[in-house]
Amino acid sequence: MPRRKIRETSTFSLSFLDIMSCGLGAAVLIFLLLKHVVDSPIPNQEPQVMAEIDLLEEEILEGEEDLVRIRNTISDVSDESVTAQGLARKIQEELEELKSVLVEITPDSIPDIPGLKAKLAKLENQKAAIESTVPAGNKAFEFTGDGERQYLTGLRLGGDNVLILVDSSASMLDESIVNVLRRRNMSDELKRQAPKWERTLAITQWIVANLPLSSDFQILSFSDEVNPVVSDEVNAWYEVADRVSVASAVQGINQVVPKNGTNLEQVFEVAMSMTPKPDNIFVLTDGLPTIGEGAPESGSISGAQRYQVFRRAVQKLAPGIPVNTMLLPLEGDNYAAGAFWSLAIRTQGSFVTPARDWP
Repeated sequence: MPRRKIRETSTFSLSFLDIMSCGLGAAVLIFLLLKHVVDSPIPNQEPQVMAEIDLLEEEILEGEEDLVRIRNTISDVSDESVTAQGLARKIQEELEELKSVLVEITPDSIPDIPGLKAKLAKLENQKAAIESTVPAGNKAFEFTGDGERQYLTGLRLGGDNVLILVDSSASMLDESIVNVLRRRNMSDELKRQAPKWERTLAITQWIVANLPLSSDFQILSFSDEVNPVVSDEVNAWYEVADRVSVASAVQGINQVVPKNGTNLEQVFEVAMSMTPKPDNIFVLTDGLPTIGEGAPESGSISGAQRYQVFRRAVQKLAPGIPVNTMLLPLEGDNYAAGAFWSLAIRTQGSFVTPARDWP
């Protein structure tokens, strides 16, 4: 009988491969089950609970934003408090100096004793006003706008005698000529409620609110004539530190009704006749003048003619007085922006076209 051949064994037999395949499949199955558990939503979460979680997350974000705003406000108040305290110390030094002068002088040594006493009384009033407002900052009139832009850079708000000229012509009722013609036939109450005019009043209040307490101010409205908003005295200056005068000015400008044309030459003549002269001028307008030397007496006026009237008007200004213009929009007046920008450069003032949501 032939000898039976012994078969050789191998580690990679069919049974071994079956075992390895089963093990690999089990590992893949476990991986898929684990991934499914991680990606699947948390069970038993009711919609109401999820909504409350989302609401809490939103409240947390709002709280963090409020915290940032509060920190910024605290920083601003601290800066204003330091500024006000420094101004109070400066005024105190001036008071002491004036008092020493008044003690030493004789009635014949200086002719302007009443003037010195008046200046001394003014400084004492300013010091009292500053000391009473140190915790809240250095503003005599608080104004907070509805827009997102609260501050302007490059705008010089200081000066001993700050003059604010507010254009109260009919064009200040709206941005389009058609709506200006429509609104000018409305009642005075509706004219005061025109959005463009309300924005002009808000800008005026913003300027007054940000003037230094050591300044004096005057507000004149101008159209075809010039009128002060406080009393009937054009040649008068009011202290920013005097809250009664500030309130009267704000109330007075709110009673102005836009009407007629714009005479820039006349208001510049009135400004240069004031005693003392202003050392900082703000002009709130929407375009070049329509009345003045060189303007047609009847009919329409072209853009080029308005520019020539403007050039004659600015010749009335004394040198060395900055003119800061805030130009509101008006369709069809293509020369206005360039003209007022050139005026700002020549007088070392500023030119601003505020955004529609400011202040």
